[in-house]
Amino acid sequence: MSNNDDQAPPTRSIALDHAGRWKAFWTSVTVAALTIMDISKVNVGLASIEEALGGGSTELQLVVSGYILAFGLSLVPFGRIGDQRSRRTLMLVGLIGFVLSSALCALAPNVWVLVIGRFLQGIAAGVQMPQVMGTIQQVFTGAERGTAFGLFGAIVGLSTAFGPTIGGLLIALGGAENGWRLIFWMNVPLGIIVIFVLWKVLPEVRRPDPARFSLDPVGLGLFAVVVVTLMIPFLLTTGSPGDSPLRWWLLVPCAAFAALFVLWERRYERRGGSPLVPLGLFRVASWRNGTILQSLYFAAMPCVFLLTALYLQQGLGMSAIVAGVVTIGFALLSAYASWQSGRLVARFGRSLVIFGIVIVLISALALIATAHYATDEATPWIMAGIMAVGGIGGGCVISPNQTLTLAEIPPSEGGLAGSVGQLGQRVGNAIGVAIALSLFYATIYREEGTVPHTTVFNDAYAMGLLTVIGFLAASLAVALLDLGSRRRDAGRTARAS
Repeated sequence: MSNNDDQAPPTRSIALDHAGRWKAFWTSVTVAALTIMDISKVNVGLASIEEALGGGSTELQLVVSGYILAFGLSLVPFGRIGDQRSRRTLMLVGLIGFVLSSALCALAPNVWVLVIGRFLQGIAAGVQMPQVMGTIQQVFTGAERGTAFGLFGAIVGLSTAFGPTIGGLLIALGGAENGWRLIFWMNVPLGIIVIFVLWKVLPEVRRPDPARFSLDPVGLGLFAVVVVTLMIPFLLTTGSPGDSPLRWWLLVPCAAFAALFVLWERRYERRGGSPLVPLGLFRVASWRNGTILQSLYFAAMPCVFLLTALYLQQGLGMSAIVAGVVTIGFALLSAYASWQSGRLVARFGRSLVIFGIVIVLISALALIATAHYATDEATPWIMAGIMAVGGIGGGCVISPNQTLTLAEIPPSEGGLAGSVGQLGQRVGNAIGVAIALSLFYATIYREEGTVPHTTVFNDAYAMGLLTVIGFLAASLAVALLDLGSRRRDAGRTARAS
């Protein structure tokens, strides 16, 4: 993409010294950690929520997926606003909204109030996250950027994998029926502390020009319709016999509005406006391939935590805390591998990502084998070991891929480019969870009463993890194609010089 003055956003970067850059980094990733942890820690609370508030598989699916849908809807517009205005202000606004919506979730008298609270939480998260990515992209360059994304990947890995452990501990502390409320109450004091720290410590990284602010409202409306019509059929897929096939008809208007969105964005850009999503981004092969890869990877990986928690709790009768502790090894080794891979990505490039995906793929196959052949008593221990190995692979995927994906994107567009990537993750997550849970519960509905209880859940877990394996295989194929493309480009460059 061109990075000339005509196409640069209406902002001026504020130069930060070494200490200022890392101050901005640590305060920003603290926000990301609080946001991302909320995706995974709620998973172990679903059984407790069902016991306290009732609701079937559809309502419980919406508790998880409503957050993801709202997150996805908010990412791109607030990524664009962050690129044009103050990232610091948006981070604070999003965090305040996150704290208030968390309190609403904690006080929910019924499951539908909880669903609404989760949707509002997702919007707040979507306001914050593009600012984190944009800040890192803007204040770091070269090898230091790889280190920063490596540490960011470590924090993401820790937050994602420690979420179920923390959720399990809170449920054990608060009791089986209402312990889930502590999962949301936890966000309130932590959020208030982070708001205070951000207000005092986080520097502003740009000086916006209010006279040139542009949001593209028509593009925003079309984009919202595309995201909603794409995600809702998957969010309403639970695997129960009551699932209506009519939901898939929403994919027809999705395709139509997607075409209208592309046409409008091209027209809007030709007229001199700043489109919501500059379509030129998709001509940058490294960004395009990396975004597709991470969308497929995030369609797979969160399902592993969700399915394992459901299998251990509902299938083997383990407590929420046991289901959460199983992921600790993944958290620790993923964090360490992310930190190291951030330093190694400049040397090994896409090959490092391929190595990581292969390790995670082997780990998913090992989890299926464990569920079928290990004793119930040994299963959580073996799964914990497999998760630890998988963490090494996971740490070699997220942060190196993030560095490679944004390598050719101008820092002035880092918030938008990062938010489109985050949208791909959220859409992939929603589709992956919908397919995995559908296969999981469909197997239970089909086999329950005909074979032993443990066999039912062994089969359901295996069917759900087939989704994981399929998406991981697809992400591996994209990584291999990208590696081949990079080598061909390097060869042409060498011959030309």
